[in-house]
Amino acid sequence: MKAKKLVYLFLFIGILGCKTSNKEIDSLEKEDATITISRDNYKDQLYGFWLAQCIANWTGLVTEMDKIGNIGEIKTGDFYTREDWGQPDQPSIFSEGEPSDLSPTIDFVFRDTTEIWGADDDTDIEYMYQHLLNTHKTTLLTPEQIRDGWLTHIRPEEENYLWVSNQKAFDLMQEGVLPPATGSPEQNEHFEMIDAQLTTEIFGLFAPARPDVAVKIAVLPIQTVASQEAEDISKFYVRMYALASQPSEEKMHKRVQWMAQEARKSLPDTEYPAKMYDYVHQLYESGIPWEQTRDSIYQRYQVNEEDGYDITSQNLYCNGCFAAGINFAASLVSLFYGEGDLKETIKIGVLTGWDSDNPTATWGGMLGFMLGKDGVEKAFGRQFSNTFNIHRTRQNFPNDGIDTFEAMAEKGLRVTDRVVQEQIGGTLDTENNNWIIPLKTTHE
Repeated sequence: MKAKKLVYLFLFIGILGCKTSNKEIDSLEKEDATITISRDNYKDQLYGFWLAQCIANWTGLVTEMDKIGNIGEIKTGDFYTREDWGQPDQPSIFSEGEPSDLSPTIDFVFRDTTEIWGADDDTDIEYMYQHLLNTHKTTLLTPEQIRDGWLTHIRPEEENYLWVSNQKAFDLMQEGVLPPATGSPEQNEHFEMIDAQLTTEIFGLFAPARPDVAVKIAVLPIQTVASQEAEDISKFYVRMYALASQPSEEKMHKRVQWMAQEARKSLPDTEYPAKMYDYVHQLYESGIPWEQTRDSIYQRYQVNEEDGYDITSQNLYCNGCFAAGINFAASLVSLFYGEGDLKETIKIGVLTGWDSDNPTATWGGMLGFMLGKDGVEKAFGRQFSNTFNIHRTRQNFPNDGIDTFEAMAEKGLRVTDRVVQEQIGGTLDTENNNWIIPLKTTHE
């Protein structure tokens, strides 16, 4: 029987790549199986990640902080709906009555082949962490390496594109405090904010199909700016990204649903992120429109403060519109209702509200990775710039901060090589340019 099982296992896996359904993957994991992933394909997917994340990030910036709720009964105009796509953008809470200068209407923001994508806080710290992992030739950054990287590449003066918890962590580093203390409740009063989500999802891509390893290499960068539930939420996103590389022939909708349910298993049931997930998923499954689900989470969590989410009682600026919690719930709206469609996921994320560039960048990057460069271009029916300027927001990088998605993908590939061999225990098949990756249970 054991020999037969091995025969069946190899039939499932194949030599040049594993094309399996999620159900088959679940059964293979129980057999301590391995999967084979093409490095050539992975490099293309990493390109797709950077490209789609930039598209989603800059599109989301159009409506960032336009709609955050008024802590009371919802009235017409308090939030955007699908009817607002393509309509004039409305002012954000910090724009002094002026709409976004990125686009006069709520629409996609692109950079064509003659232009350059600018870095933003949804891409620049991830870029920095990839650079640090490559520079130090490591898979686990130390507190000193993280501190020195922040102090080298982040401007101490304004505008330095840091806010809330990231800014506080940076201030603490300048005072000599090391991570993880920089993200602790004792020293960083903003530890509940969204910041770690923006800076750490990429670690999931460095540990293909192994969310347990992804969390291991991401945990200190997460704790650099987050703690408690905000830390758990960031780990959820890292797990999603790691699961995105698990080969499957399932349609995108089913793949995304499976990935989300797997990542949900590691959220503590007693804490509000798990309850938020279950609530949003239940509303999605009920078949109501996404706008109604969004309005329900606003009422449940910001007005009624249910499931232990007490941000409103803290009387924070803009009622914690930067908080990890409400933006996690908002991100799930676009994830579930977008159903694996890149454009639709971005559109819903843009219109859902709160810190709308962050969920769009997160899911845009993840879906862009799953689609690869050609898939992203096909989704929009056009080609885009491949050039990226990290010095828009950061400093002290080579080539005056000008990079390309091809080169960025190659750097990510080198980091992944080390993680696969040093942390996952996989091997590099140089003849076929593949990784052989052992699978194990995808949740802790």
